[in-house]
Amino acid sequence: MVKVRADFPTTDIGDIDLDRWLRRLPFNVHRVDLQELSAAFVLSAERARDTAHLDAPGRPPLASFYTGLEMVEILAELQVDQPALVAAALYRSVREGRLDIEVVRQRFGDDVAALIDGVAGMAAISQVSANQSTPVLGQAEAQSATIRKMLVSLVDDVRVALIKLAERTCAIRAVKNKPEKRYRVAREVFDVYAPLAHRLGIGHIKWELEDLSFRYLQPQVYKKIAKLLDEKRLDRQTYIDTVIDRLHSELKNAGIDANIVGRAKHIYSIWRKMQRKAIGFSQVYDIRAVRILVPETGDCYAVLGIIHGLWKVIPHEFDDYIANPKENGYRSLHTAVVGLEGKVLEIQIRTVAMHDEAEFGICAHWAYKGADINDTKARAYEQKIAWLRQVIGWDGDGDTEADAADIADELRSAQERVYVFTRDGHVVNLQAGATPLDFAYHIHTEVGHRCRGAKVNGRIVPLISALKTGDRVEILTAKESIPRRDWLQASEGYIVTPRARQKIQHWFRQQAREDNATAGRALLEKEFRRLALTSIDYKTVASKFGYQSVDDMYVSVGAGELSLVQVIKAANAVLNKEEGVPQPRPKLRSVKSSAADRAQQVKVSGVGQLATHFAGCCKPLPGEPIAGYITVGRVVSVHRQDCKKFLHLNSVEPQRVISVDWDSEAAATWPVEVDLVAYDRQGLLRDITNTLAESRANVLSLNTRSESDAHQAHVQLRMEITDLSALSQVFSRLSALPNVISVTRRNES
Repeated sequence: MVKVRADFPTTDIGDIDLDRWLRRLPFNVHRVDLQELSAAFVLSAERARDTAHLDAPGRPPLASFYTGLEMVEILAELQVDQPALVAAALYRSVREGRLDIEVVRQRFGDDVAALIDGVAGMAAISQVSANQSTPVLGQAEAQSATIRKMLVSLVDDVRVALIKLAERTCAIRAVKNKPEKRYRVAREVFDVYAPLAHRLGIGHIKWELEDLSFRYLQPQVYKKIAKLLDEKRLDRQTYIDTVIDRLHSELKNAGIDANIVGRAKHIYSIWRKMQRKAIGFSQVYDIRAVRILVPETGDCYAVLGIIHGLWKVIPHEFDDYIANPKENGYRSLHTAVVGLEGKVLEIQIRTVAMHDEAEFGICAHWAYKGADINDTKARAYEQKIAWLRQVIGWDGDGDTEADAADIADELRSAQERVYVFTRDGHVVNLQAGATPLDFAYHIHTEVGHRCRGAKVNGRIVPLISALKTGDRVEILTAKESIPRRDWLQASEGYIVTPRARQKIQHWFRQQAREDNATAGRALLEKEFRRLALTSIDYKTVASKFGYQSVDDMYVSVGAGELSLVQVIKAANAVLNKEEGVPQPRPKLRSVKSSAADRAQQVKVSGVGQLATHFAGCCKPLPGEPIAGYITVGRVVSVHRQDCKKFLHLNSVEPQRVISVDWDSEAAATWPVEVDLVAYDRQGLLRDITNTLAESRANVLSLNTRSESDAHQAHVQLRMEITDLSALSQVFSRLSALPNVISVTRRNES
């Protein structure tokens, strides 16, 4: 039942009496707030007028508003719910940049905004249909299968697909007088959206999309069949009327209540049957066709018996889709007979419920008839699985009997991939989290080596940006093929795919040993300085990896075969075993620090349970070589072994120095102070805090100081981290921010 508020206004927009137009739509939902829907149309019209300067020459005024009207008219027949209708009314305004999605969210809610975002995501496949039969960029997987998986990853609400189908129906209707757009739109509709409508079982949209796209893809064939149909249309209609009268009489005598109508045969389906069976137009039996609708399933077979007793059956032209439904759930009886005047006649017999499912598919039993679509998670999951079952099998290769577990696996697989586009509209299938640099190496090794920047959806983005399904990616290249060594460092976040890593490593392995050694040494020294690590015995560290010399280790780092993280961890392990203090190491015991030091744990040797604290002069971190100093108050002060203050204490009062080590079982975070220097700019502090939040670093304090003369900002951070590897990753992310000059750990020792 349509809910109409008493204060619902009369609104005229252009030549539309909006309230009268809304009231005549075939709504069949539990509640539709016509005032809210009217408000969406009014907003769309206002934005169309306000942004008329964006219109191309010759574009009709209020075009986006009228498209919304047409989409809502289509969706009303599909019995979708209120949020979907509002989203349809506003979609073109948002898509064309006339209306901001945040305005929609604030005015009409998150559900409407999410639907519009979902439809916009599906719009990304519009550029691929013309190439879908061709393997993409050397991939064995065909475009059609890629698009299918892409749809699975994009759509988790069937309403998104329904809105997109309505929008594409409007689009192909609109290109009638636009020769330059006909083929492109028709190709897309025929390859993607007509099969999608079929899989969702929405027959009347499928037939319209197929006929219109066929009209523009093969205009000569279309016109020939249309002419043959027109030549016999009047005779055919007279014949059908006579058949209907005869059937009404026979069924009435049998006590069967039936609705009988002539069924129009679609031009594309006629052509397809001619092609499939290699027959001429005169041999297509269902050009003359009727459809009989009855109340119950048993009535279908009763009617079939009457018809087969009335006229001669044509062999091999009977199909029982009630006992054996089609893969999209279609149910009906089909038969062909030699009817009145010896003419071939096709007859379809089904119940009213079956007819609704054939016309409206998934919408005929969707949860829009009074039930809250989000009432339970279980219900939403069942609906999603039902939708995915349709999409996964849409190209005829899927297992239509797949169980929920199989489909859930497909869903998880789709969620672990992203599907992005090249500049020319080819689909590229990448690992989730892939960056523009991964994309570049996927396209071609030389494109990756020469990559110096990237545009995503027309905007320049950092190379460490994570790509999302539907993004259009363009790689900016230099003339020389020279990859950067820091691309290989996991903490930098430039690449995530093994393919890109292997190609970069191979390039560096081909370079001169001396160049790799120089580059590797520079990388290690830079990272150790940044982390304030000193007293590193490089030879011992190199031996941990089986290298005979430090130069061999430098070469491996420079060639990308050994990462900075591996070397740092190895250095810490080696230094922890060195005797950094003169005392021997007796049996170790575990003690806890005072509450003031957050109960952080270290192992203290040779004494009872003593309170501990971490020296403020050097602020040691897990993994760094440490030593203890027993203060006058019988508290163990824990220092880094290379701390200047500790070295002085050790020379003056060596009897107070004890051996301590980190407790590997302790799950703790550790404070560290960081200095960041950057050229000052608007949004710098916001970017820093966002990066820290994404890195899961807990910020304890943050102070900034600006130098107006140098136009620089100095940021002092105090934050909690888990270990040196985490700190290195935070440093890499901060260093990648625009305008950042340096990021270092403060070393006051």
